[in-house]
Amino acid sequence: MRWVLHVDMDQFLAAVEILRNPELAGRPVIVGGRGDPTERAVVSTASYEAREFGVRSGMPLRVAKRKIPDAVFLPVDFPTYEAASQQVMQTLREMPGAVVQVLGWDEAFVGLETEDPSAAAADVRARVLAATRLHCSVGVGDTLIRAKNATDLGKPRGVFTLTRDNWLAVMGERPTQDLWGVGPRTSQRLAGHGITTVAELAAAPVDLLTTEFGPNTGLHVHALGTGRGTAVVDDTPWVARAHGRETTYQQDLTTSDEIAAAVHALTEQVVDDIRREERRCQRVHLKVRFAPFFTFTKVRKLPEPTYDVEVIAGTALDLLAALDDDRPIRLLGVRAEMVPPEGGY
Repeated sequence: MRWVLHVDMDQFLAAVEILRNPELAGRPVIVGGRGDPTERAVVSTASYEAREFGVRSGMPLRVAKRKIPDAVFLPVDFPTYEAASQQVMQTLREMPGAVVQVLGWDEAFVGLETEDPSAAAADVRARVLAATRLHCSVGVGDTLIRAKNATDLGKPRGVFTLTRDNWLAVMGERPTQDLWGVGPRTSQRLAGHGITTVAELAAAPVDLLTTEFGPNTGLHVHALGTGRGTAVVDDTPWVARAHGRETTYQQDLTTSDEIAAAVHALTEQVVDDIRREERRCQRVHLKVRFAPFFTFTKVRKLPEPTYDVEVIAGTALDLLAALDDDRPIRLLGVRAEMVPPEGGY
């Protein structure tokens, strides 16, 4: 039988740091920004010891510092994590008969033909540990959705299986937000219809969901509740639709000159990225966060695709001007959506 394994590295960035600094083992380790909790930056990963104090990914470093004053704060080291990730993924690809779909630095789906998926999951964990000295957890499922949801139930360093036979028994009474793909907003919209648990979502009329979310998204949300869906792991290389850069500024931007310079600097980086793809920008996305914490995103299609920094930056600045908001700016982001590759995505 064909099974799906979802492999998720345990506390990946923190684990890599502990691997090269063994004296950090057992201590609350927080990776984020430049490792300085006095600066504006967020937690990228926290060790399990830090999570016990409520520190989570996306939390401002300053808040994490207040929760754990004696925590170890470390800067994000992209090249080191990328090298470790490549080693993990190569180990998965070397498994006989494995089809690997990479989801990110620290996770992937693995499709395998096996009569004993639990043994296969244990083999995956052993292979990854032997090759990298890093631990992972594995979710086993008869669909991608079930395998992905199973992983959290096996963490850390464990294996858990979800299939159509035990899906509702295990997941039914859990809140909908526990599901992969159901965020706070979707959960709130479901709650507006009296749908608060996975079992209630699985039993919800499809017509209600398609009316609320639209025909495609409604069907997808229903599938998340039932755990049904594809069991096909797709190893087709991922093709980027856009490249973006953003910066959280240590001092708020307040003058037009500061803002224009910041937008141009981000745009130059983005254009370098899309030139490497050899695909011009066709839409400009602007992200802006005003002080203290009001975030907006705007998009505009260009008259014709371009690599021109002035055109892209000018469009981003026009989008900002259209907001008609003169509050200080703490974050800016510029994203270039590229023309599709030949043959499409």
